[in-house]
Amino acid sequence: MTEPTPATAPPRTVRQRVVRWIKVVCLGLALGYVGKIAVLMMLENSLVYHPAGPEDWTPPPSSLVQDVELTSAAGDTIHGWWFPLEGSTGALLYFHGNAGNLSARGHWMSVLREQLGQSVLIVDYPGYGKSSGSPNEAGCYAAADAAYDWLTKNQKIPGENILIYGASLGGGIAVDLASRKPHRALILIKTFTSAPDVGQEAYPWLPIRWLMRNRFDSLDKLANCKQPIFIAHGDADRVVPFSHGERLYAAAPGAKKFLRIPGGDHNDSLPGDFFEILKPFLAEATGK
Repeated sequence: MTEPTPATAPPRTVRQRVVRWIKVVCLGLALGYVGKIAVLMMLENSLVYHPAGPEDWTPPPSSLVQDVELTSAAGDTIHGWWFPLEGSTGALLYFHGNAGNLSARGHWMSVLREQLGQSVLIVDYPGYGKSSGSPNEAGCYAAADAAYDWLTKNQKIPGENILIYGASLGGGIAVDLASRKPHRALILIKTFTSAPDVGQEAYPWLPIRWLMRNRFDSLDKLANCKQPIFIAHGDADRVVPFSHGERLYAAAPGAKKFLRIPGGDHNDSLPGDFFEILKPFLAEATGK
């Protein structure tokens, strides 16, 4: 007795083969898309923060500059430079951008001190320069609080006499601090509405606004910044689009001034008339 011959599967039609191919391609694209999201989520902090350590250090511009060491509520040791100005009754608290460390800004701190007639404190975020730890949003806010407390408690400077200045990433830190602490005025230079907004514009095909952990939601927090606000932004900025500055200005609730920098890119120097515009605004808006 012979065994029965197994039934032969009918050959696939062209339509079935095309459908199968489409499914395979779609699955591959979906896996690739999810993979890209996973990689970006793992690399988020390295994309947001670009710290330089103590090995990449520029000496202070003057022997009068003092090293300051603070401990933040997050447990990080925060290093800063203090640029005192004799006779000054106020101070400017400076938060820098996402690259390098505070030592690269030493000359500009000296310029700010002389032009505005204020002592200046600049601090590094966790993982930057001589500060310990690793950078993240909460750690940056904790560093800002430690710096503010040092000015008000150690230097006995009233909060109402402190100018809060944030450039680029530092703008997100400055807005958060200004939304919670008394201050004289807030100065924002080439900064963003939020970190996810910048990320979404860089990667429009990814759900950055839903997934990004570092938020720096300045646009939302600005409503709580009741003191005068000065905003400067270049209209050719290729890192943080000019529209971010415009939207921040529109959201500012009180006395405010917007400086449009024609042709200004993100890393360009501020225009020569910067202080000629800033100083009268501060004097008129704050009475100091």
